[in-house]
Amino acid sequence: MKAGRKGIVTILLIVVAIVLAVPMLFWLVQDRLIFFPQPVVSTAHLPPRTTPLAVRAADGTMLHGWMVPAETSPAPAVVYFGGNAEEVSWAIASDRWPRGYARIAINYRGYGTSEGKPSAATLLADGLAIYDSVASRREVDGARIVAFGRSLGTAVATHVAANRPVAAAILVSPYDSLAAVGRRHYPFLPVEWMLRHRFAPINDAARSRSPLLVVVGDDDSIIPVAHSRVLFDAWAGEKTWRNVAGADHNTLGATREFWQAIEAFLAPH
Repeated sequence: MKAGRKGIVTILLIVVAIVLAVPMLFWLVQDRLIFFPQPVVSTAHLPPRTTPLAVRAADGTMLHGWMVPAETSPAPAVVYFGGNAEEVSWAIASDRWPRGYARIAINYRGYGTSEGKPSAATLLADGLAIYDSVASRREVDGARIVAFGRSLGTAVATHVAANRPVAAAILVSPYDSLAAVGRRHYPFLPVEWMLRHRFAPINDAARSRSPLLVVVGDDDSIIPVAHSRVLFDAWAGEKTWRNVAGADHNTLGATREFWQAIEAFLAPH
C-alpha cells in the first residue's frame, strides 16, 4: 500500500510540475510567439521617388522607414502599421495604392533597421510619435492623415485614432485584444494573467470617432472574424465593414476585393 501511495504522489507531483511548467514556459518565450522581427533584405522593390524616413521615439530610440511621396504637395497620407512578422517596405511598395496619397511606413523597434526591442507599451507610444512626425512634414496635409493597421498593427492604428485627429482609419484583420485571441488559440492556458504584451485595441475603439473601414477575410485562421467584429462594434465613429469571401489572414491583401474596398473608402477622404 505504501508503495502504491508513493506512486500516486509521484504522479501528482509530475502533473503539478507540468501544469506549472507550461505557463512558465509561455511567460518566458511569449516575445518569440508575438514578435517576429524581419530585416531589410533589399529596397530595390520600392518606387524610385521613395525617400528614407527616420523618427525619434519619445525615449530617444530611432525608428527607420520610408515615405513614398504623392505627386502633389501637401498631400493626404496613409501611415501604415504592419503585422508581427512584417518588414513594412513591402507593404508601401505596391502600385495598387490609390493615387494622390503619400505612403509612410516605419518599422517597429527591432524590425528592419529600427533600434530597440518591441513591446506593447513602446509600439503604442511609437505610433503617436510617428503620427506627430508625419503631421509636421510640409509634404503632408496634416488634416488628412489616415491610420492604416494590419493584424498586430491594428492595435497601434486604433491607439493613434483614439489619441490624434486622424481623418480616417483602415483596419485589416483587427482584433479586440491579444488576450482574447490568445484564449481562443490556447484554451488550456491562463492567458489573461500570463500575457505581458497587453495589446487591447477594444479599449481605444470606444474613443475613436474617425470614419473606419474594416476589411477581413472570412477564412482567417489567425484572427477569427468574431474578434474583428467585436472591435468594429465598439468603434465610436462612422464605420464600414468589408468581408472578402475565401480569404485567409495572409492572402487577404492579394485579393482584388481588398484593394477595391480601400480605394472606395479613401476616395472621399
